[in-house]
Amino acid sequence: MSPIAYTATIIAAVVVLFVWNRLPVVVVAMATATALWATGVLTIDQALGGFGDPAVIFIASLFIVSAGLDVTGVTAWAGQLLIRGAGEESRARLLLLTMSMVALLTALISVNGAVAALLPVVVVIAVRLKRNSAQLLLPLVFSAHAGSKLALTGSPVNVLVSNAGSDAGVGSFGFFEFALVGLPLLAGTMAIIIVFGKRLLPERNGATMPADFSRHAKTLVEQYGLASGVYQMRVRASSPFIGIPASAIELATYPDLQVVAVQEGETASPLRRPVIAEGDHLLLRGDAESAAAFAADKHLAFSESAAPGQGEETLFNRSSGLAEVVIPPRSGLIGQNVFPGMVTESGDLIVLAVQRAGAEVVATNATRDAGGIVLQAGDTMLLQGTWKALDHRLKDPDVLVVNSPELVRRQAVPMGPGARQAIAILIAMVVLLATGITPPAVAGLLAAGAIVLSGIMSVEQSYRAIDWTTVILVGAMMPLSTAMVETGAAKLMAEHLVSLVGDAGPIALLAGLFVLTAIMGQLISNTATALIVIPIGVAAALTMGVSPRPVLMSTAVAAAAAFLTPIATPTNLMVMGPGGYAFGDYWKLGLPLMLWFFVVAVLIVPMIWRF
Repeated sequence: MSPIAYTATIIAAVVVLFVWNRLPVVVVAMATATALWATGVLTIDQALGGFGDPAVIFIASLFIVSAGLDVTGVTAWAGQLLIRGAGEESRARLLLLTMSMVALLTALISVNGAVAALLPVVVVIAVRLKRNSAQLLLPLVFSAHAGSKLALTGSPVNVLVSNAGSDAGVGSFGFFEFALVGLPLLAGTMAIIIVFGKRLLPERNGATMPADFSRHAKTLVEQYGLASGVYQMRVRASSPFIGIPASAIELATYPDLQVVAVQEGETASPLRRPVIAEGDHLLLRGDAESAAAFAADKHLAFSESAAPGQGEETLFNRSSGLAEVVIPPRSGLIGQNVFPGMVTESGDLIVLAVQRAGAEVVATNATRDAGGIVLQAGDTMLLQGTWKALDHRLKDPDVLVVNSPELVRRQAVPMGPGARQAIAILIAMVVLLATGITPPAVAGLLAAGAIVLSGIMSVEQSYRAIDWTTVILVGAMMPLSTAMVETGAAKLMAEHLVSLVGDAGPIALLAGLFVLTAIMGQLISNTATALIVIPIGVAAALTMGVSPRPVLMSTAVAAAAAFLTPIATPTNLMVMGPGGYAFGDYWKLGLPLMLWFFVVAVLIVPMIWRF
């Protein structure tokens, strides 16, 4: 067989395997690169060269930047803005705000990241406003597809077509150049959804809904009787507590008060120094009158970050959080003694309360003298500490965490620690990309490195943040594009496509490429589709003697038109359960949107990028 025949056979096998969907996509992708080497179509360096491509490095970096915005609560803050601005009456206003926000986030952090961040927020909005989630979630995803064409970072496909333009000698696309086509796409998508969406989308909710942690703190403090009567007081310079150990605090004359913890400075961490200093904080439980008298007598100031006595604001904020843990059978903690106010062995978590069979276990003075409450299997403890301490210390197999502190913080704590740094890093990356001072891969690496070096995420968290399926898929499929060019397969297919459209001209070429890309994109990854179609489009444009730039941008638009099936993109599948969608629900709204994308790709694109 000739190299062209081998390449065509491999392409056919790849498409069939992707549609069959029985093998993991990474296995198919790796098999593709291996087959290209085994058949002699490519050398080993060419077959594995995709993994070192700058586009792959840039895509991996974007996942880390996206996760940095998520873990610091920037996306939670954006979601809360959405809830406040949506109101309760206007469907159109709610949809416009939702679609605008997800489109903007998509442009900056990718389709998958934006939809994953806003999905639980939109579900919560649906519940609170008594609206069907099916009426909101497909608009969320489809407007994200349109928003992916607002900037270079919106989709891996954008990076691929930009690199292809550079390789073809016609120049890469600017960071915001995609917005020239993205804005019409988004405007048309919004109009179609608002006008026709209510009739074309089902009226139902999903059987499985994401957890809502927006009221997590309120639920916990009420469950453990800490909703009121909790006070945080700052030690003033004139306080008699300065210079004494925490254990020396005497409350005999204040029988209605109990010291829960002494916190070091503004850190919300338990005191590690041997003595109390100015600026440290006391956490107390008791009645308001006794707390006020104690503060006046001991020269303490109530914390300004929370209303006096409000447990939710005092215990759960940007600096510190709460976590509920269960003592499982065979835990090493069974039989050990604890009491409210006790600092754990790690020195950075505080035991606020202990419950047994749903009722609080009260620690009396006699209990404390005896060593505290003896833990049993099934007991629950409420722990308080910094978010970092909760994340790291609760991986202990001796306890079962009821709700992951990391997930709770992401949804319930807007603009948490590191949020401003994450926003600054994002802005710096966008500036580098928009001005072209550095190549995209370098800008992405600098931003990802800054996320780690600033302490927003650890190296291990960064590894987990990367969607390795996407990275391997792109890296392993890139050699297929190389093979199509090297063997002449792309040129041959382009010549057939050009002969098929005949004298109809380049507009017909765009139409043919759109149909090919859009059909394949409903069945396999749009990234994989783009890697197959891009070399065909470039070769066809050169054969016809026209510029490849409009062909590349039209291909990018077609790749984003993945509306007709739930398997077309991960985000389409992501909302299927929460929205209660059936397979046939997608094409009803997706078809008119695809027609609009066709109009933009075939008629508007060549008006902006001339042949």
